[in-house]
Amino acid sequence: MISLRYHIVSIAAVFLALAVGVVLGSTALNGALLSGLSDEKGKLATQVSDLEAQRNELNARLADADAFAGSLGPKVVAGALDRRSVVLVTTQDANPADRDALRQLIEQSGARVSGELQLTDSFTDPAKADQLRQIVTRLQPAGSTFPTAGDPGTLAGALVGSVLLLNKDTAQPQSTTDEMSAAIAGLQDGGFANASPGIGPGQLALVLTGGQATGDGAGDRAATLARFTTQLDRSGAGTVLAGDPASAEGTGAIGFVRADTSATSILSTVDNANTAAGRVSTVLALKEQLDGGTGRYGIAGNAQSPAPGVAQPGS
Repeated sequence: MISLRYHIVSIAAVFLALAVGVVLGSTALNGALLSGLSDEKGKLATQVSDLEAQRNELNARLADADAFAGSLGPKVVAGALDRRSVVLVTTQDANPADRDALRQLIEQSGARVSGELQLTDSFTDPAKADQLRQIVTRLQPAGSTFPTAGDPGTLAGALVGSVLLLNKDTAQPQSTTDEMSAAIAGLQDGGFANASPGIGPGQLALVLTGGQATGDGAGDRAATLARFTTQLDRSGAGTVLAGDPASAEGTGAIGFVRADTSATSILSTVDNANTAAGRVSTVLALKEQLDGGTGRYGIAGNAQSPAPGVAQPGS
């Protein structure tokens, strides 16, 4: 009996010793691990600090460059659109400050802004597509020819182009004043657009959007605006679609256009209209459209160059 107890006590002592060893070893291991993690944390903090400093420096340089472009902008575009007219079309997410700056720069180029048509969110809403198609078809001006494509974006582009763009050959209105008023009133009554007082047709069109569409139906929204703008271009002397860098992404209208070679062959796009340099590029792109040219401009990976007449760095 004593011998059995002795063995049990011995076995318990062995297990206790092993447990103590494991705990002590674990403590030593944890200490080394924590020390290593602390060192790594310090290195990462230094790297983050360095990156923040680099980012701040780059932002300062960009701000300086944009200020420089803003100061030179009026001189660069002076006379580019002398005695021309431009109708402005904006989406609801377009930045008002960008719109106002572009409007001013267009006027400094010698052109007149003939008015603004603001498209509402309903315009690109897939759930409202049938309603938009019906309104547009009903408002078709007499004598105008609409494309056979049945998508609402293309049809709306044909309608707006026929009433708000002058004939590219004669520079004369393509519809009567009554037809223009009826088309605008119909789009407003349907909740698809709002027009500025006294809006009239222009030779060129600038469509200004914000970033990329999000949420359900984002791709359809981008496609509707892209097709609208492309058809608008076919209706007059030229059109430019401008937005911020996000608009060149997959669910952005510019991204959709740039993925379609049939659209990029006629429609110009600018993906950095939120900067002074991008706005200068936009006005120069309007001039290029007037002269029969086209291009993809800005800072996105799918742009061909920063601005008309400027080679892409490294090319």
